Amino acid sequence: MIEVEVHQQLRAFLRQQGESCWPHHLTMARLVARALRLGRSSLIQTGAPSGYHGRYRISYLLPALMWTEGVVLVVPAAVQSRLLKVDIPRLQQWISTTKPIQVGDRWPSSSFQGLLITTPEAWLSDRLQHSGHIPDHIPTLVDGIDDLEAWVQNQLTAKVMPNHWDALMRACPTQVDLIRDVRIYLTRSLFQHPENPYNCYRLEDQEQDALFDLWRVFQGKDLLDQLPEVWQAFWEQFSCSPHLLWARLDRAQGKFSLNCRPLELADQLDLMWQLQPVILIGGAVELDTQATVYRQRLGLGDMTCVKFAPDRQQESIQLYVPDRLPFPNTPEFQPAMMLEIRHLLMISAERPGLTVLLVDDTPLKAQVASVLAAEYGSRVQMERTCLDDNGILVSGWQFWQNHQAVFPAPQLLVMATLPIPSLENPLVAGRVAAYKKNRQDWFRLYLLPEALSTLQRAIAPVRETQGVVALLDNRVNHRSYGQQVLEALSPMARLSYVDTSLFPHMDYR
Repeated sequence: MIEVEVHQQLRAFLRQQGESCWPHHLTMARLVARALRLGRSSLIQTGAPSGYHGRYRISYLLPALMWTEGVVLVVPAAVQSRLLKVDIPRLQQWISTTKPIQVGDRWPSSSFQGLLITTPEAWLSDRLQHSGHIPDHIPTLVDGIDDLEAWVQNQLTAKVMPNHWDALMRACPTQVDLIRDVRIYLTRSLFQHPENPYNCYRLEDQEQDALFDLWRVFQGKDLLDQLPEVWQAFWEQFSCSPHLLWARLDRAQGKFSLNCRPLELADQLDLMWQLQPVILIGGAVELDTQATVYRQRLGLGDMTCVKFAPDRQQESIQLYVPDRLPFPNTPEFQPAMMLEIRHLLMISAERPGLTVLLVDDTPLKAQVASVLAAEYGSRVQMERTCLDDNGILVSGWQFWQNHQAVFPAPQLLVMATLPIPSLENPLVAGRVAAYKKNRQDWFRLYLLPEALSTLQRAIAPVRETQGVVALLDNRVNHRSYGQQVLEALSPMARLSYVDTSLFPHMDYR
């Protein structure tokens, strides 16, 4: 069987290369080989967030190369370069395979029995639009499913940009006055919304009614088929229920764009998963091994689910969660937080190394950066990738998630609050409203899983050096979900205090 062959080849390869830094290579390789042989869908959580390092990737590449039939590999473009230049050539040389490999957005030919490497955008576009560029039933490996929901949302979002209104008027010259009136009304109404840090706004009922009246005119006059493709896609999403409709404003230019996507992804994806067996690989999409909530949100049915834990000896962090701090939603929190940050910076100052402060509140983030810059000078940078060796990076969660791979592993990572999505974000509020309407537990099914996934991805670099993570959110100590937060941060050694002895013994890279 292919499982036995893959196990023997990978074990010999690891011994020859001296690659034993990830303990689950052989188990994962056998799981992937078995899934290919049986044509059964699987979900594998590697315990190592996909965007940070790819030590586990040879565990699925080897079975894919040894499998005698065609395989599709879906990975982000940034990962493809590493696979094509480093990982795949090494494995090909080891097993002496002549399996053809192509990169592109479509299956080369009906006789192709090789490995097609494509991007999530290309693969999802083909599957959701039924383009037929990739035949059905071909086993498909998808790496990086920590971001799968965001990929799908982006694919299903219909966007109307400012210039598309002019195209609409050209396509429907008999309705120019109506189109212009709706555009003027929306511009005036949307720009009356108070500014928010996200610069986007859910459309209110009257604003949606104006669009609905426009759509009804096009439908009544049989004009929908002659509209530009952008507008056809927008009206298709707009006419589906439930949907999330929002505008993004460019206040400097006085323009807005419209965005519309379905609220429920499961119904949209149910058929897609039936087209082929899929092997979904990510870091830590959920605490539950079966990833029940994750699979429900994405419409994934019965499948083999496996979750690997981080190595307790090599990847444990040192976690400091001070008690008796004010809660984040109180006026006393900010001064108490700054005292803790100053104390931690002073203790870690004797050892050169990167310090990262994660503060997601936009005004508070700027204030923290300004106060610390007055004390530490140019060492402090806010959301920049060019830092000194002992730099202090003040960042939001999204910036750190997008760029952490370019930084050295931090000696100290300080998280001001838990990364629970803010209800002040109109897109978050829209999804929460849908959960409430269906009488579902919106915190357990949406906000908490999002926060735990973000946490695990944020601390991944610190596990490399078994460094210090400080979480200044006292809700961990006093809320019922605190234990789940601690479980997400495991393996870890809980600290009651931090002193200089924690830093000199760390291996910095």
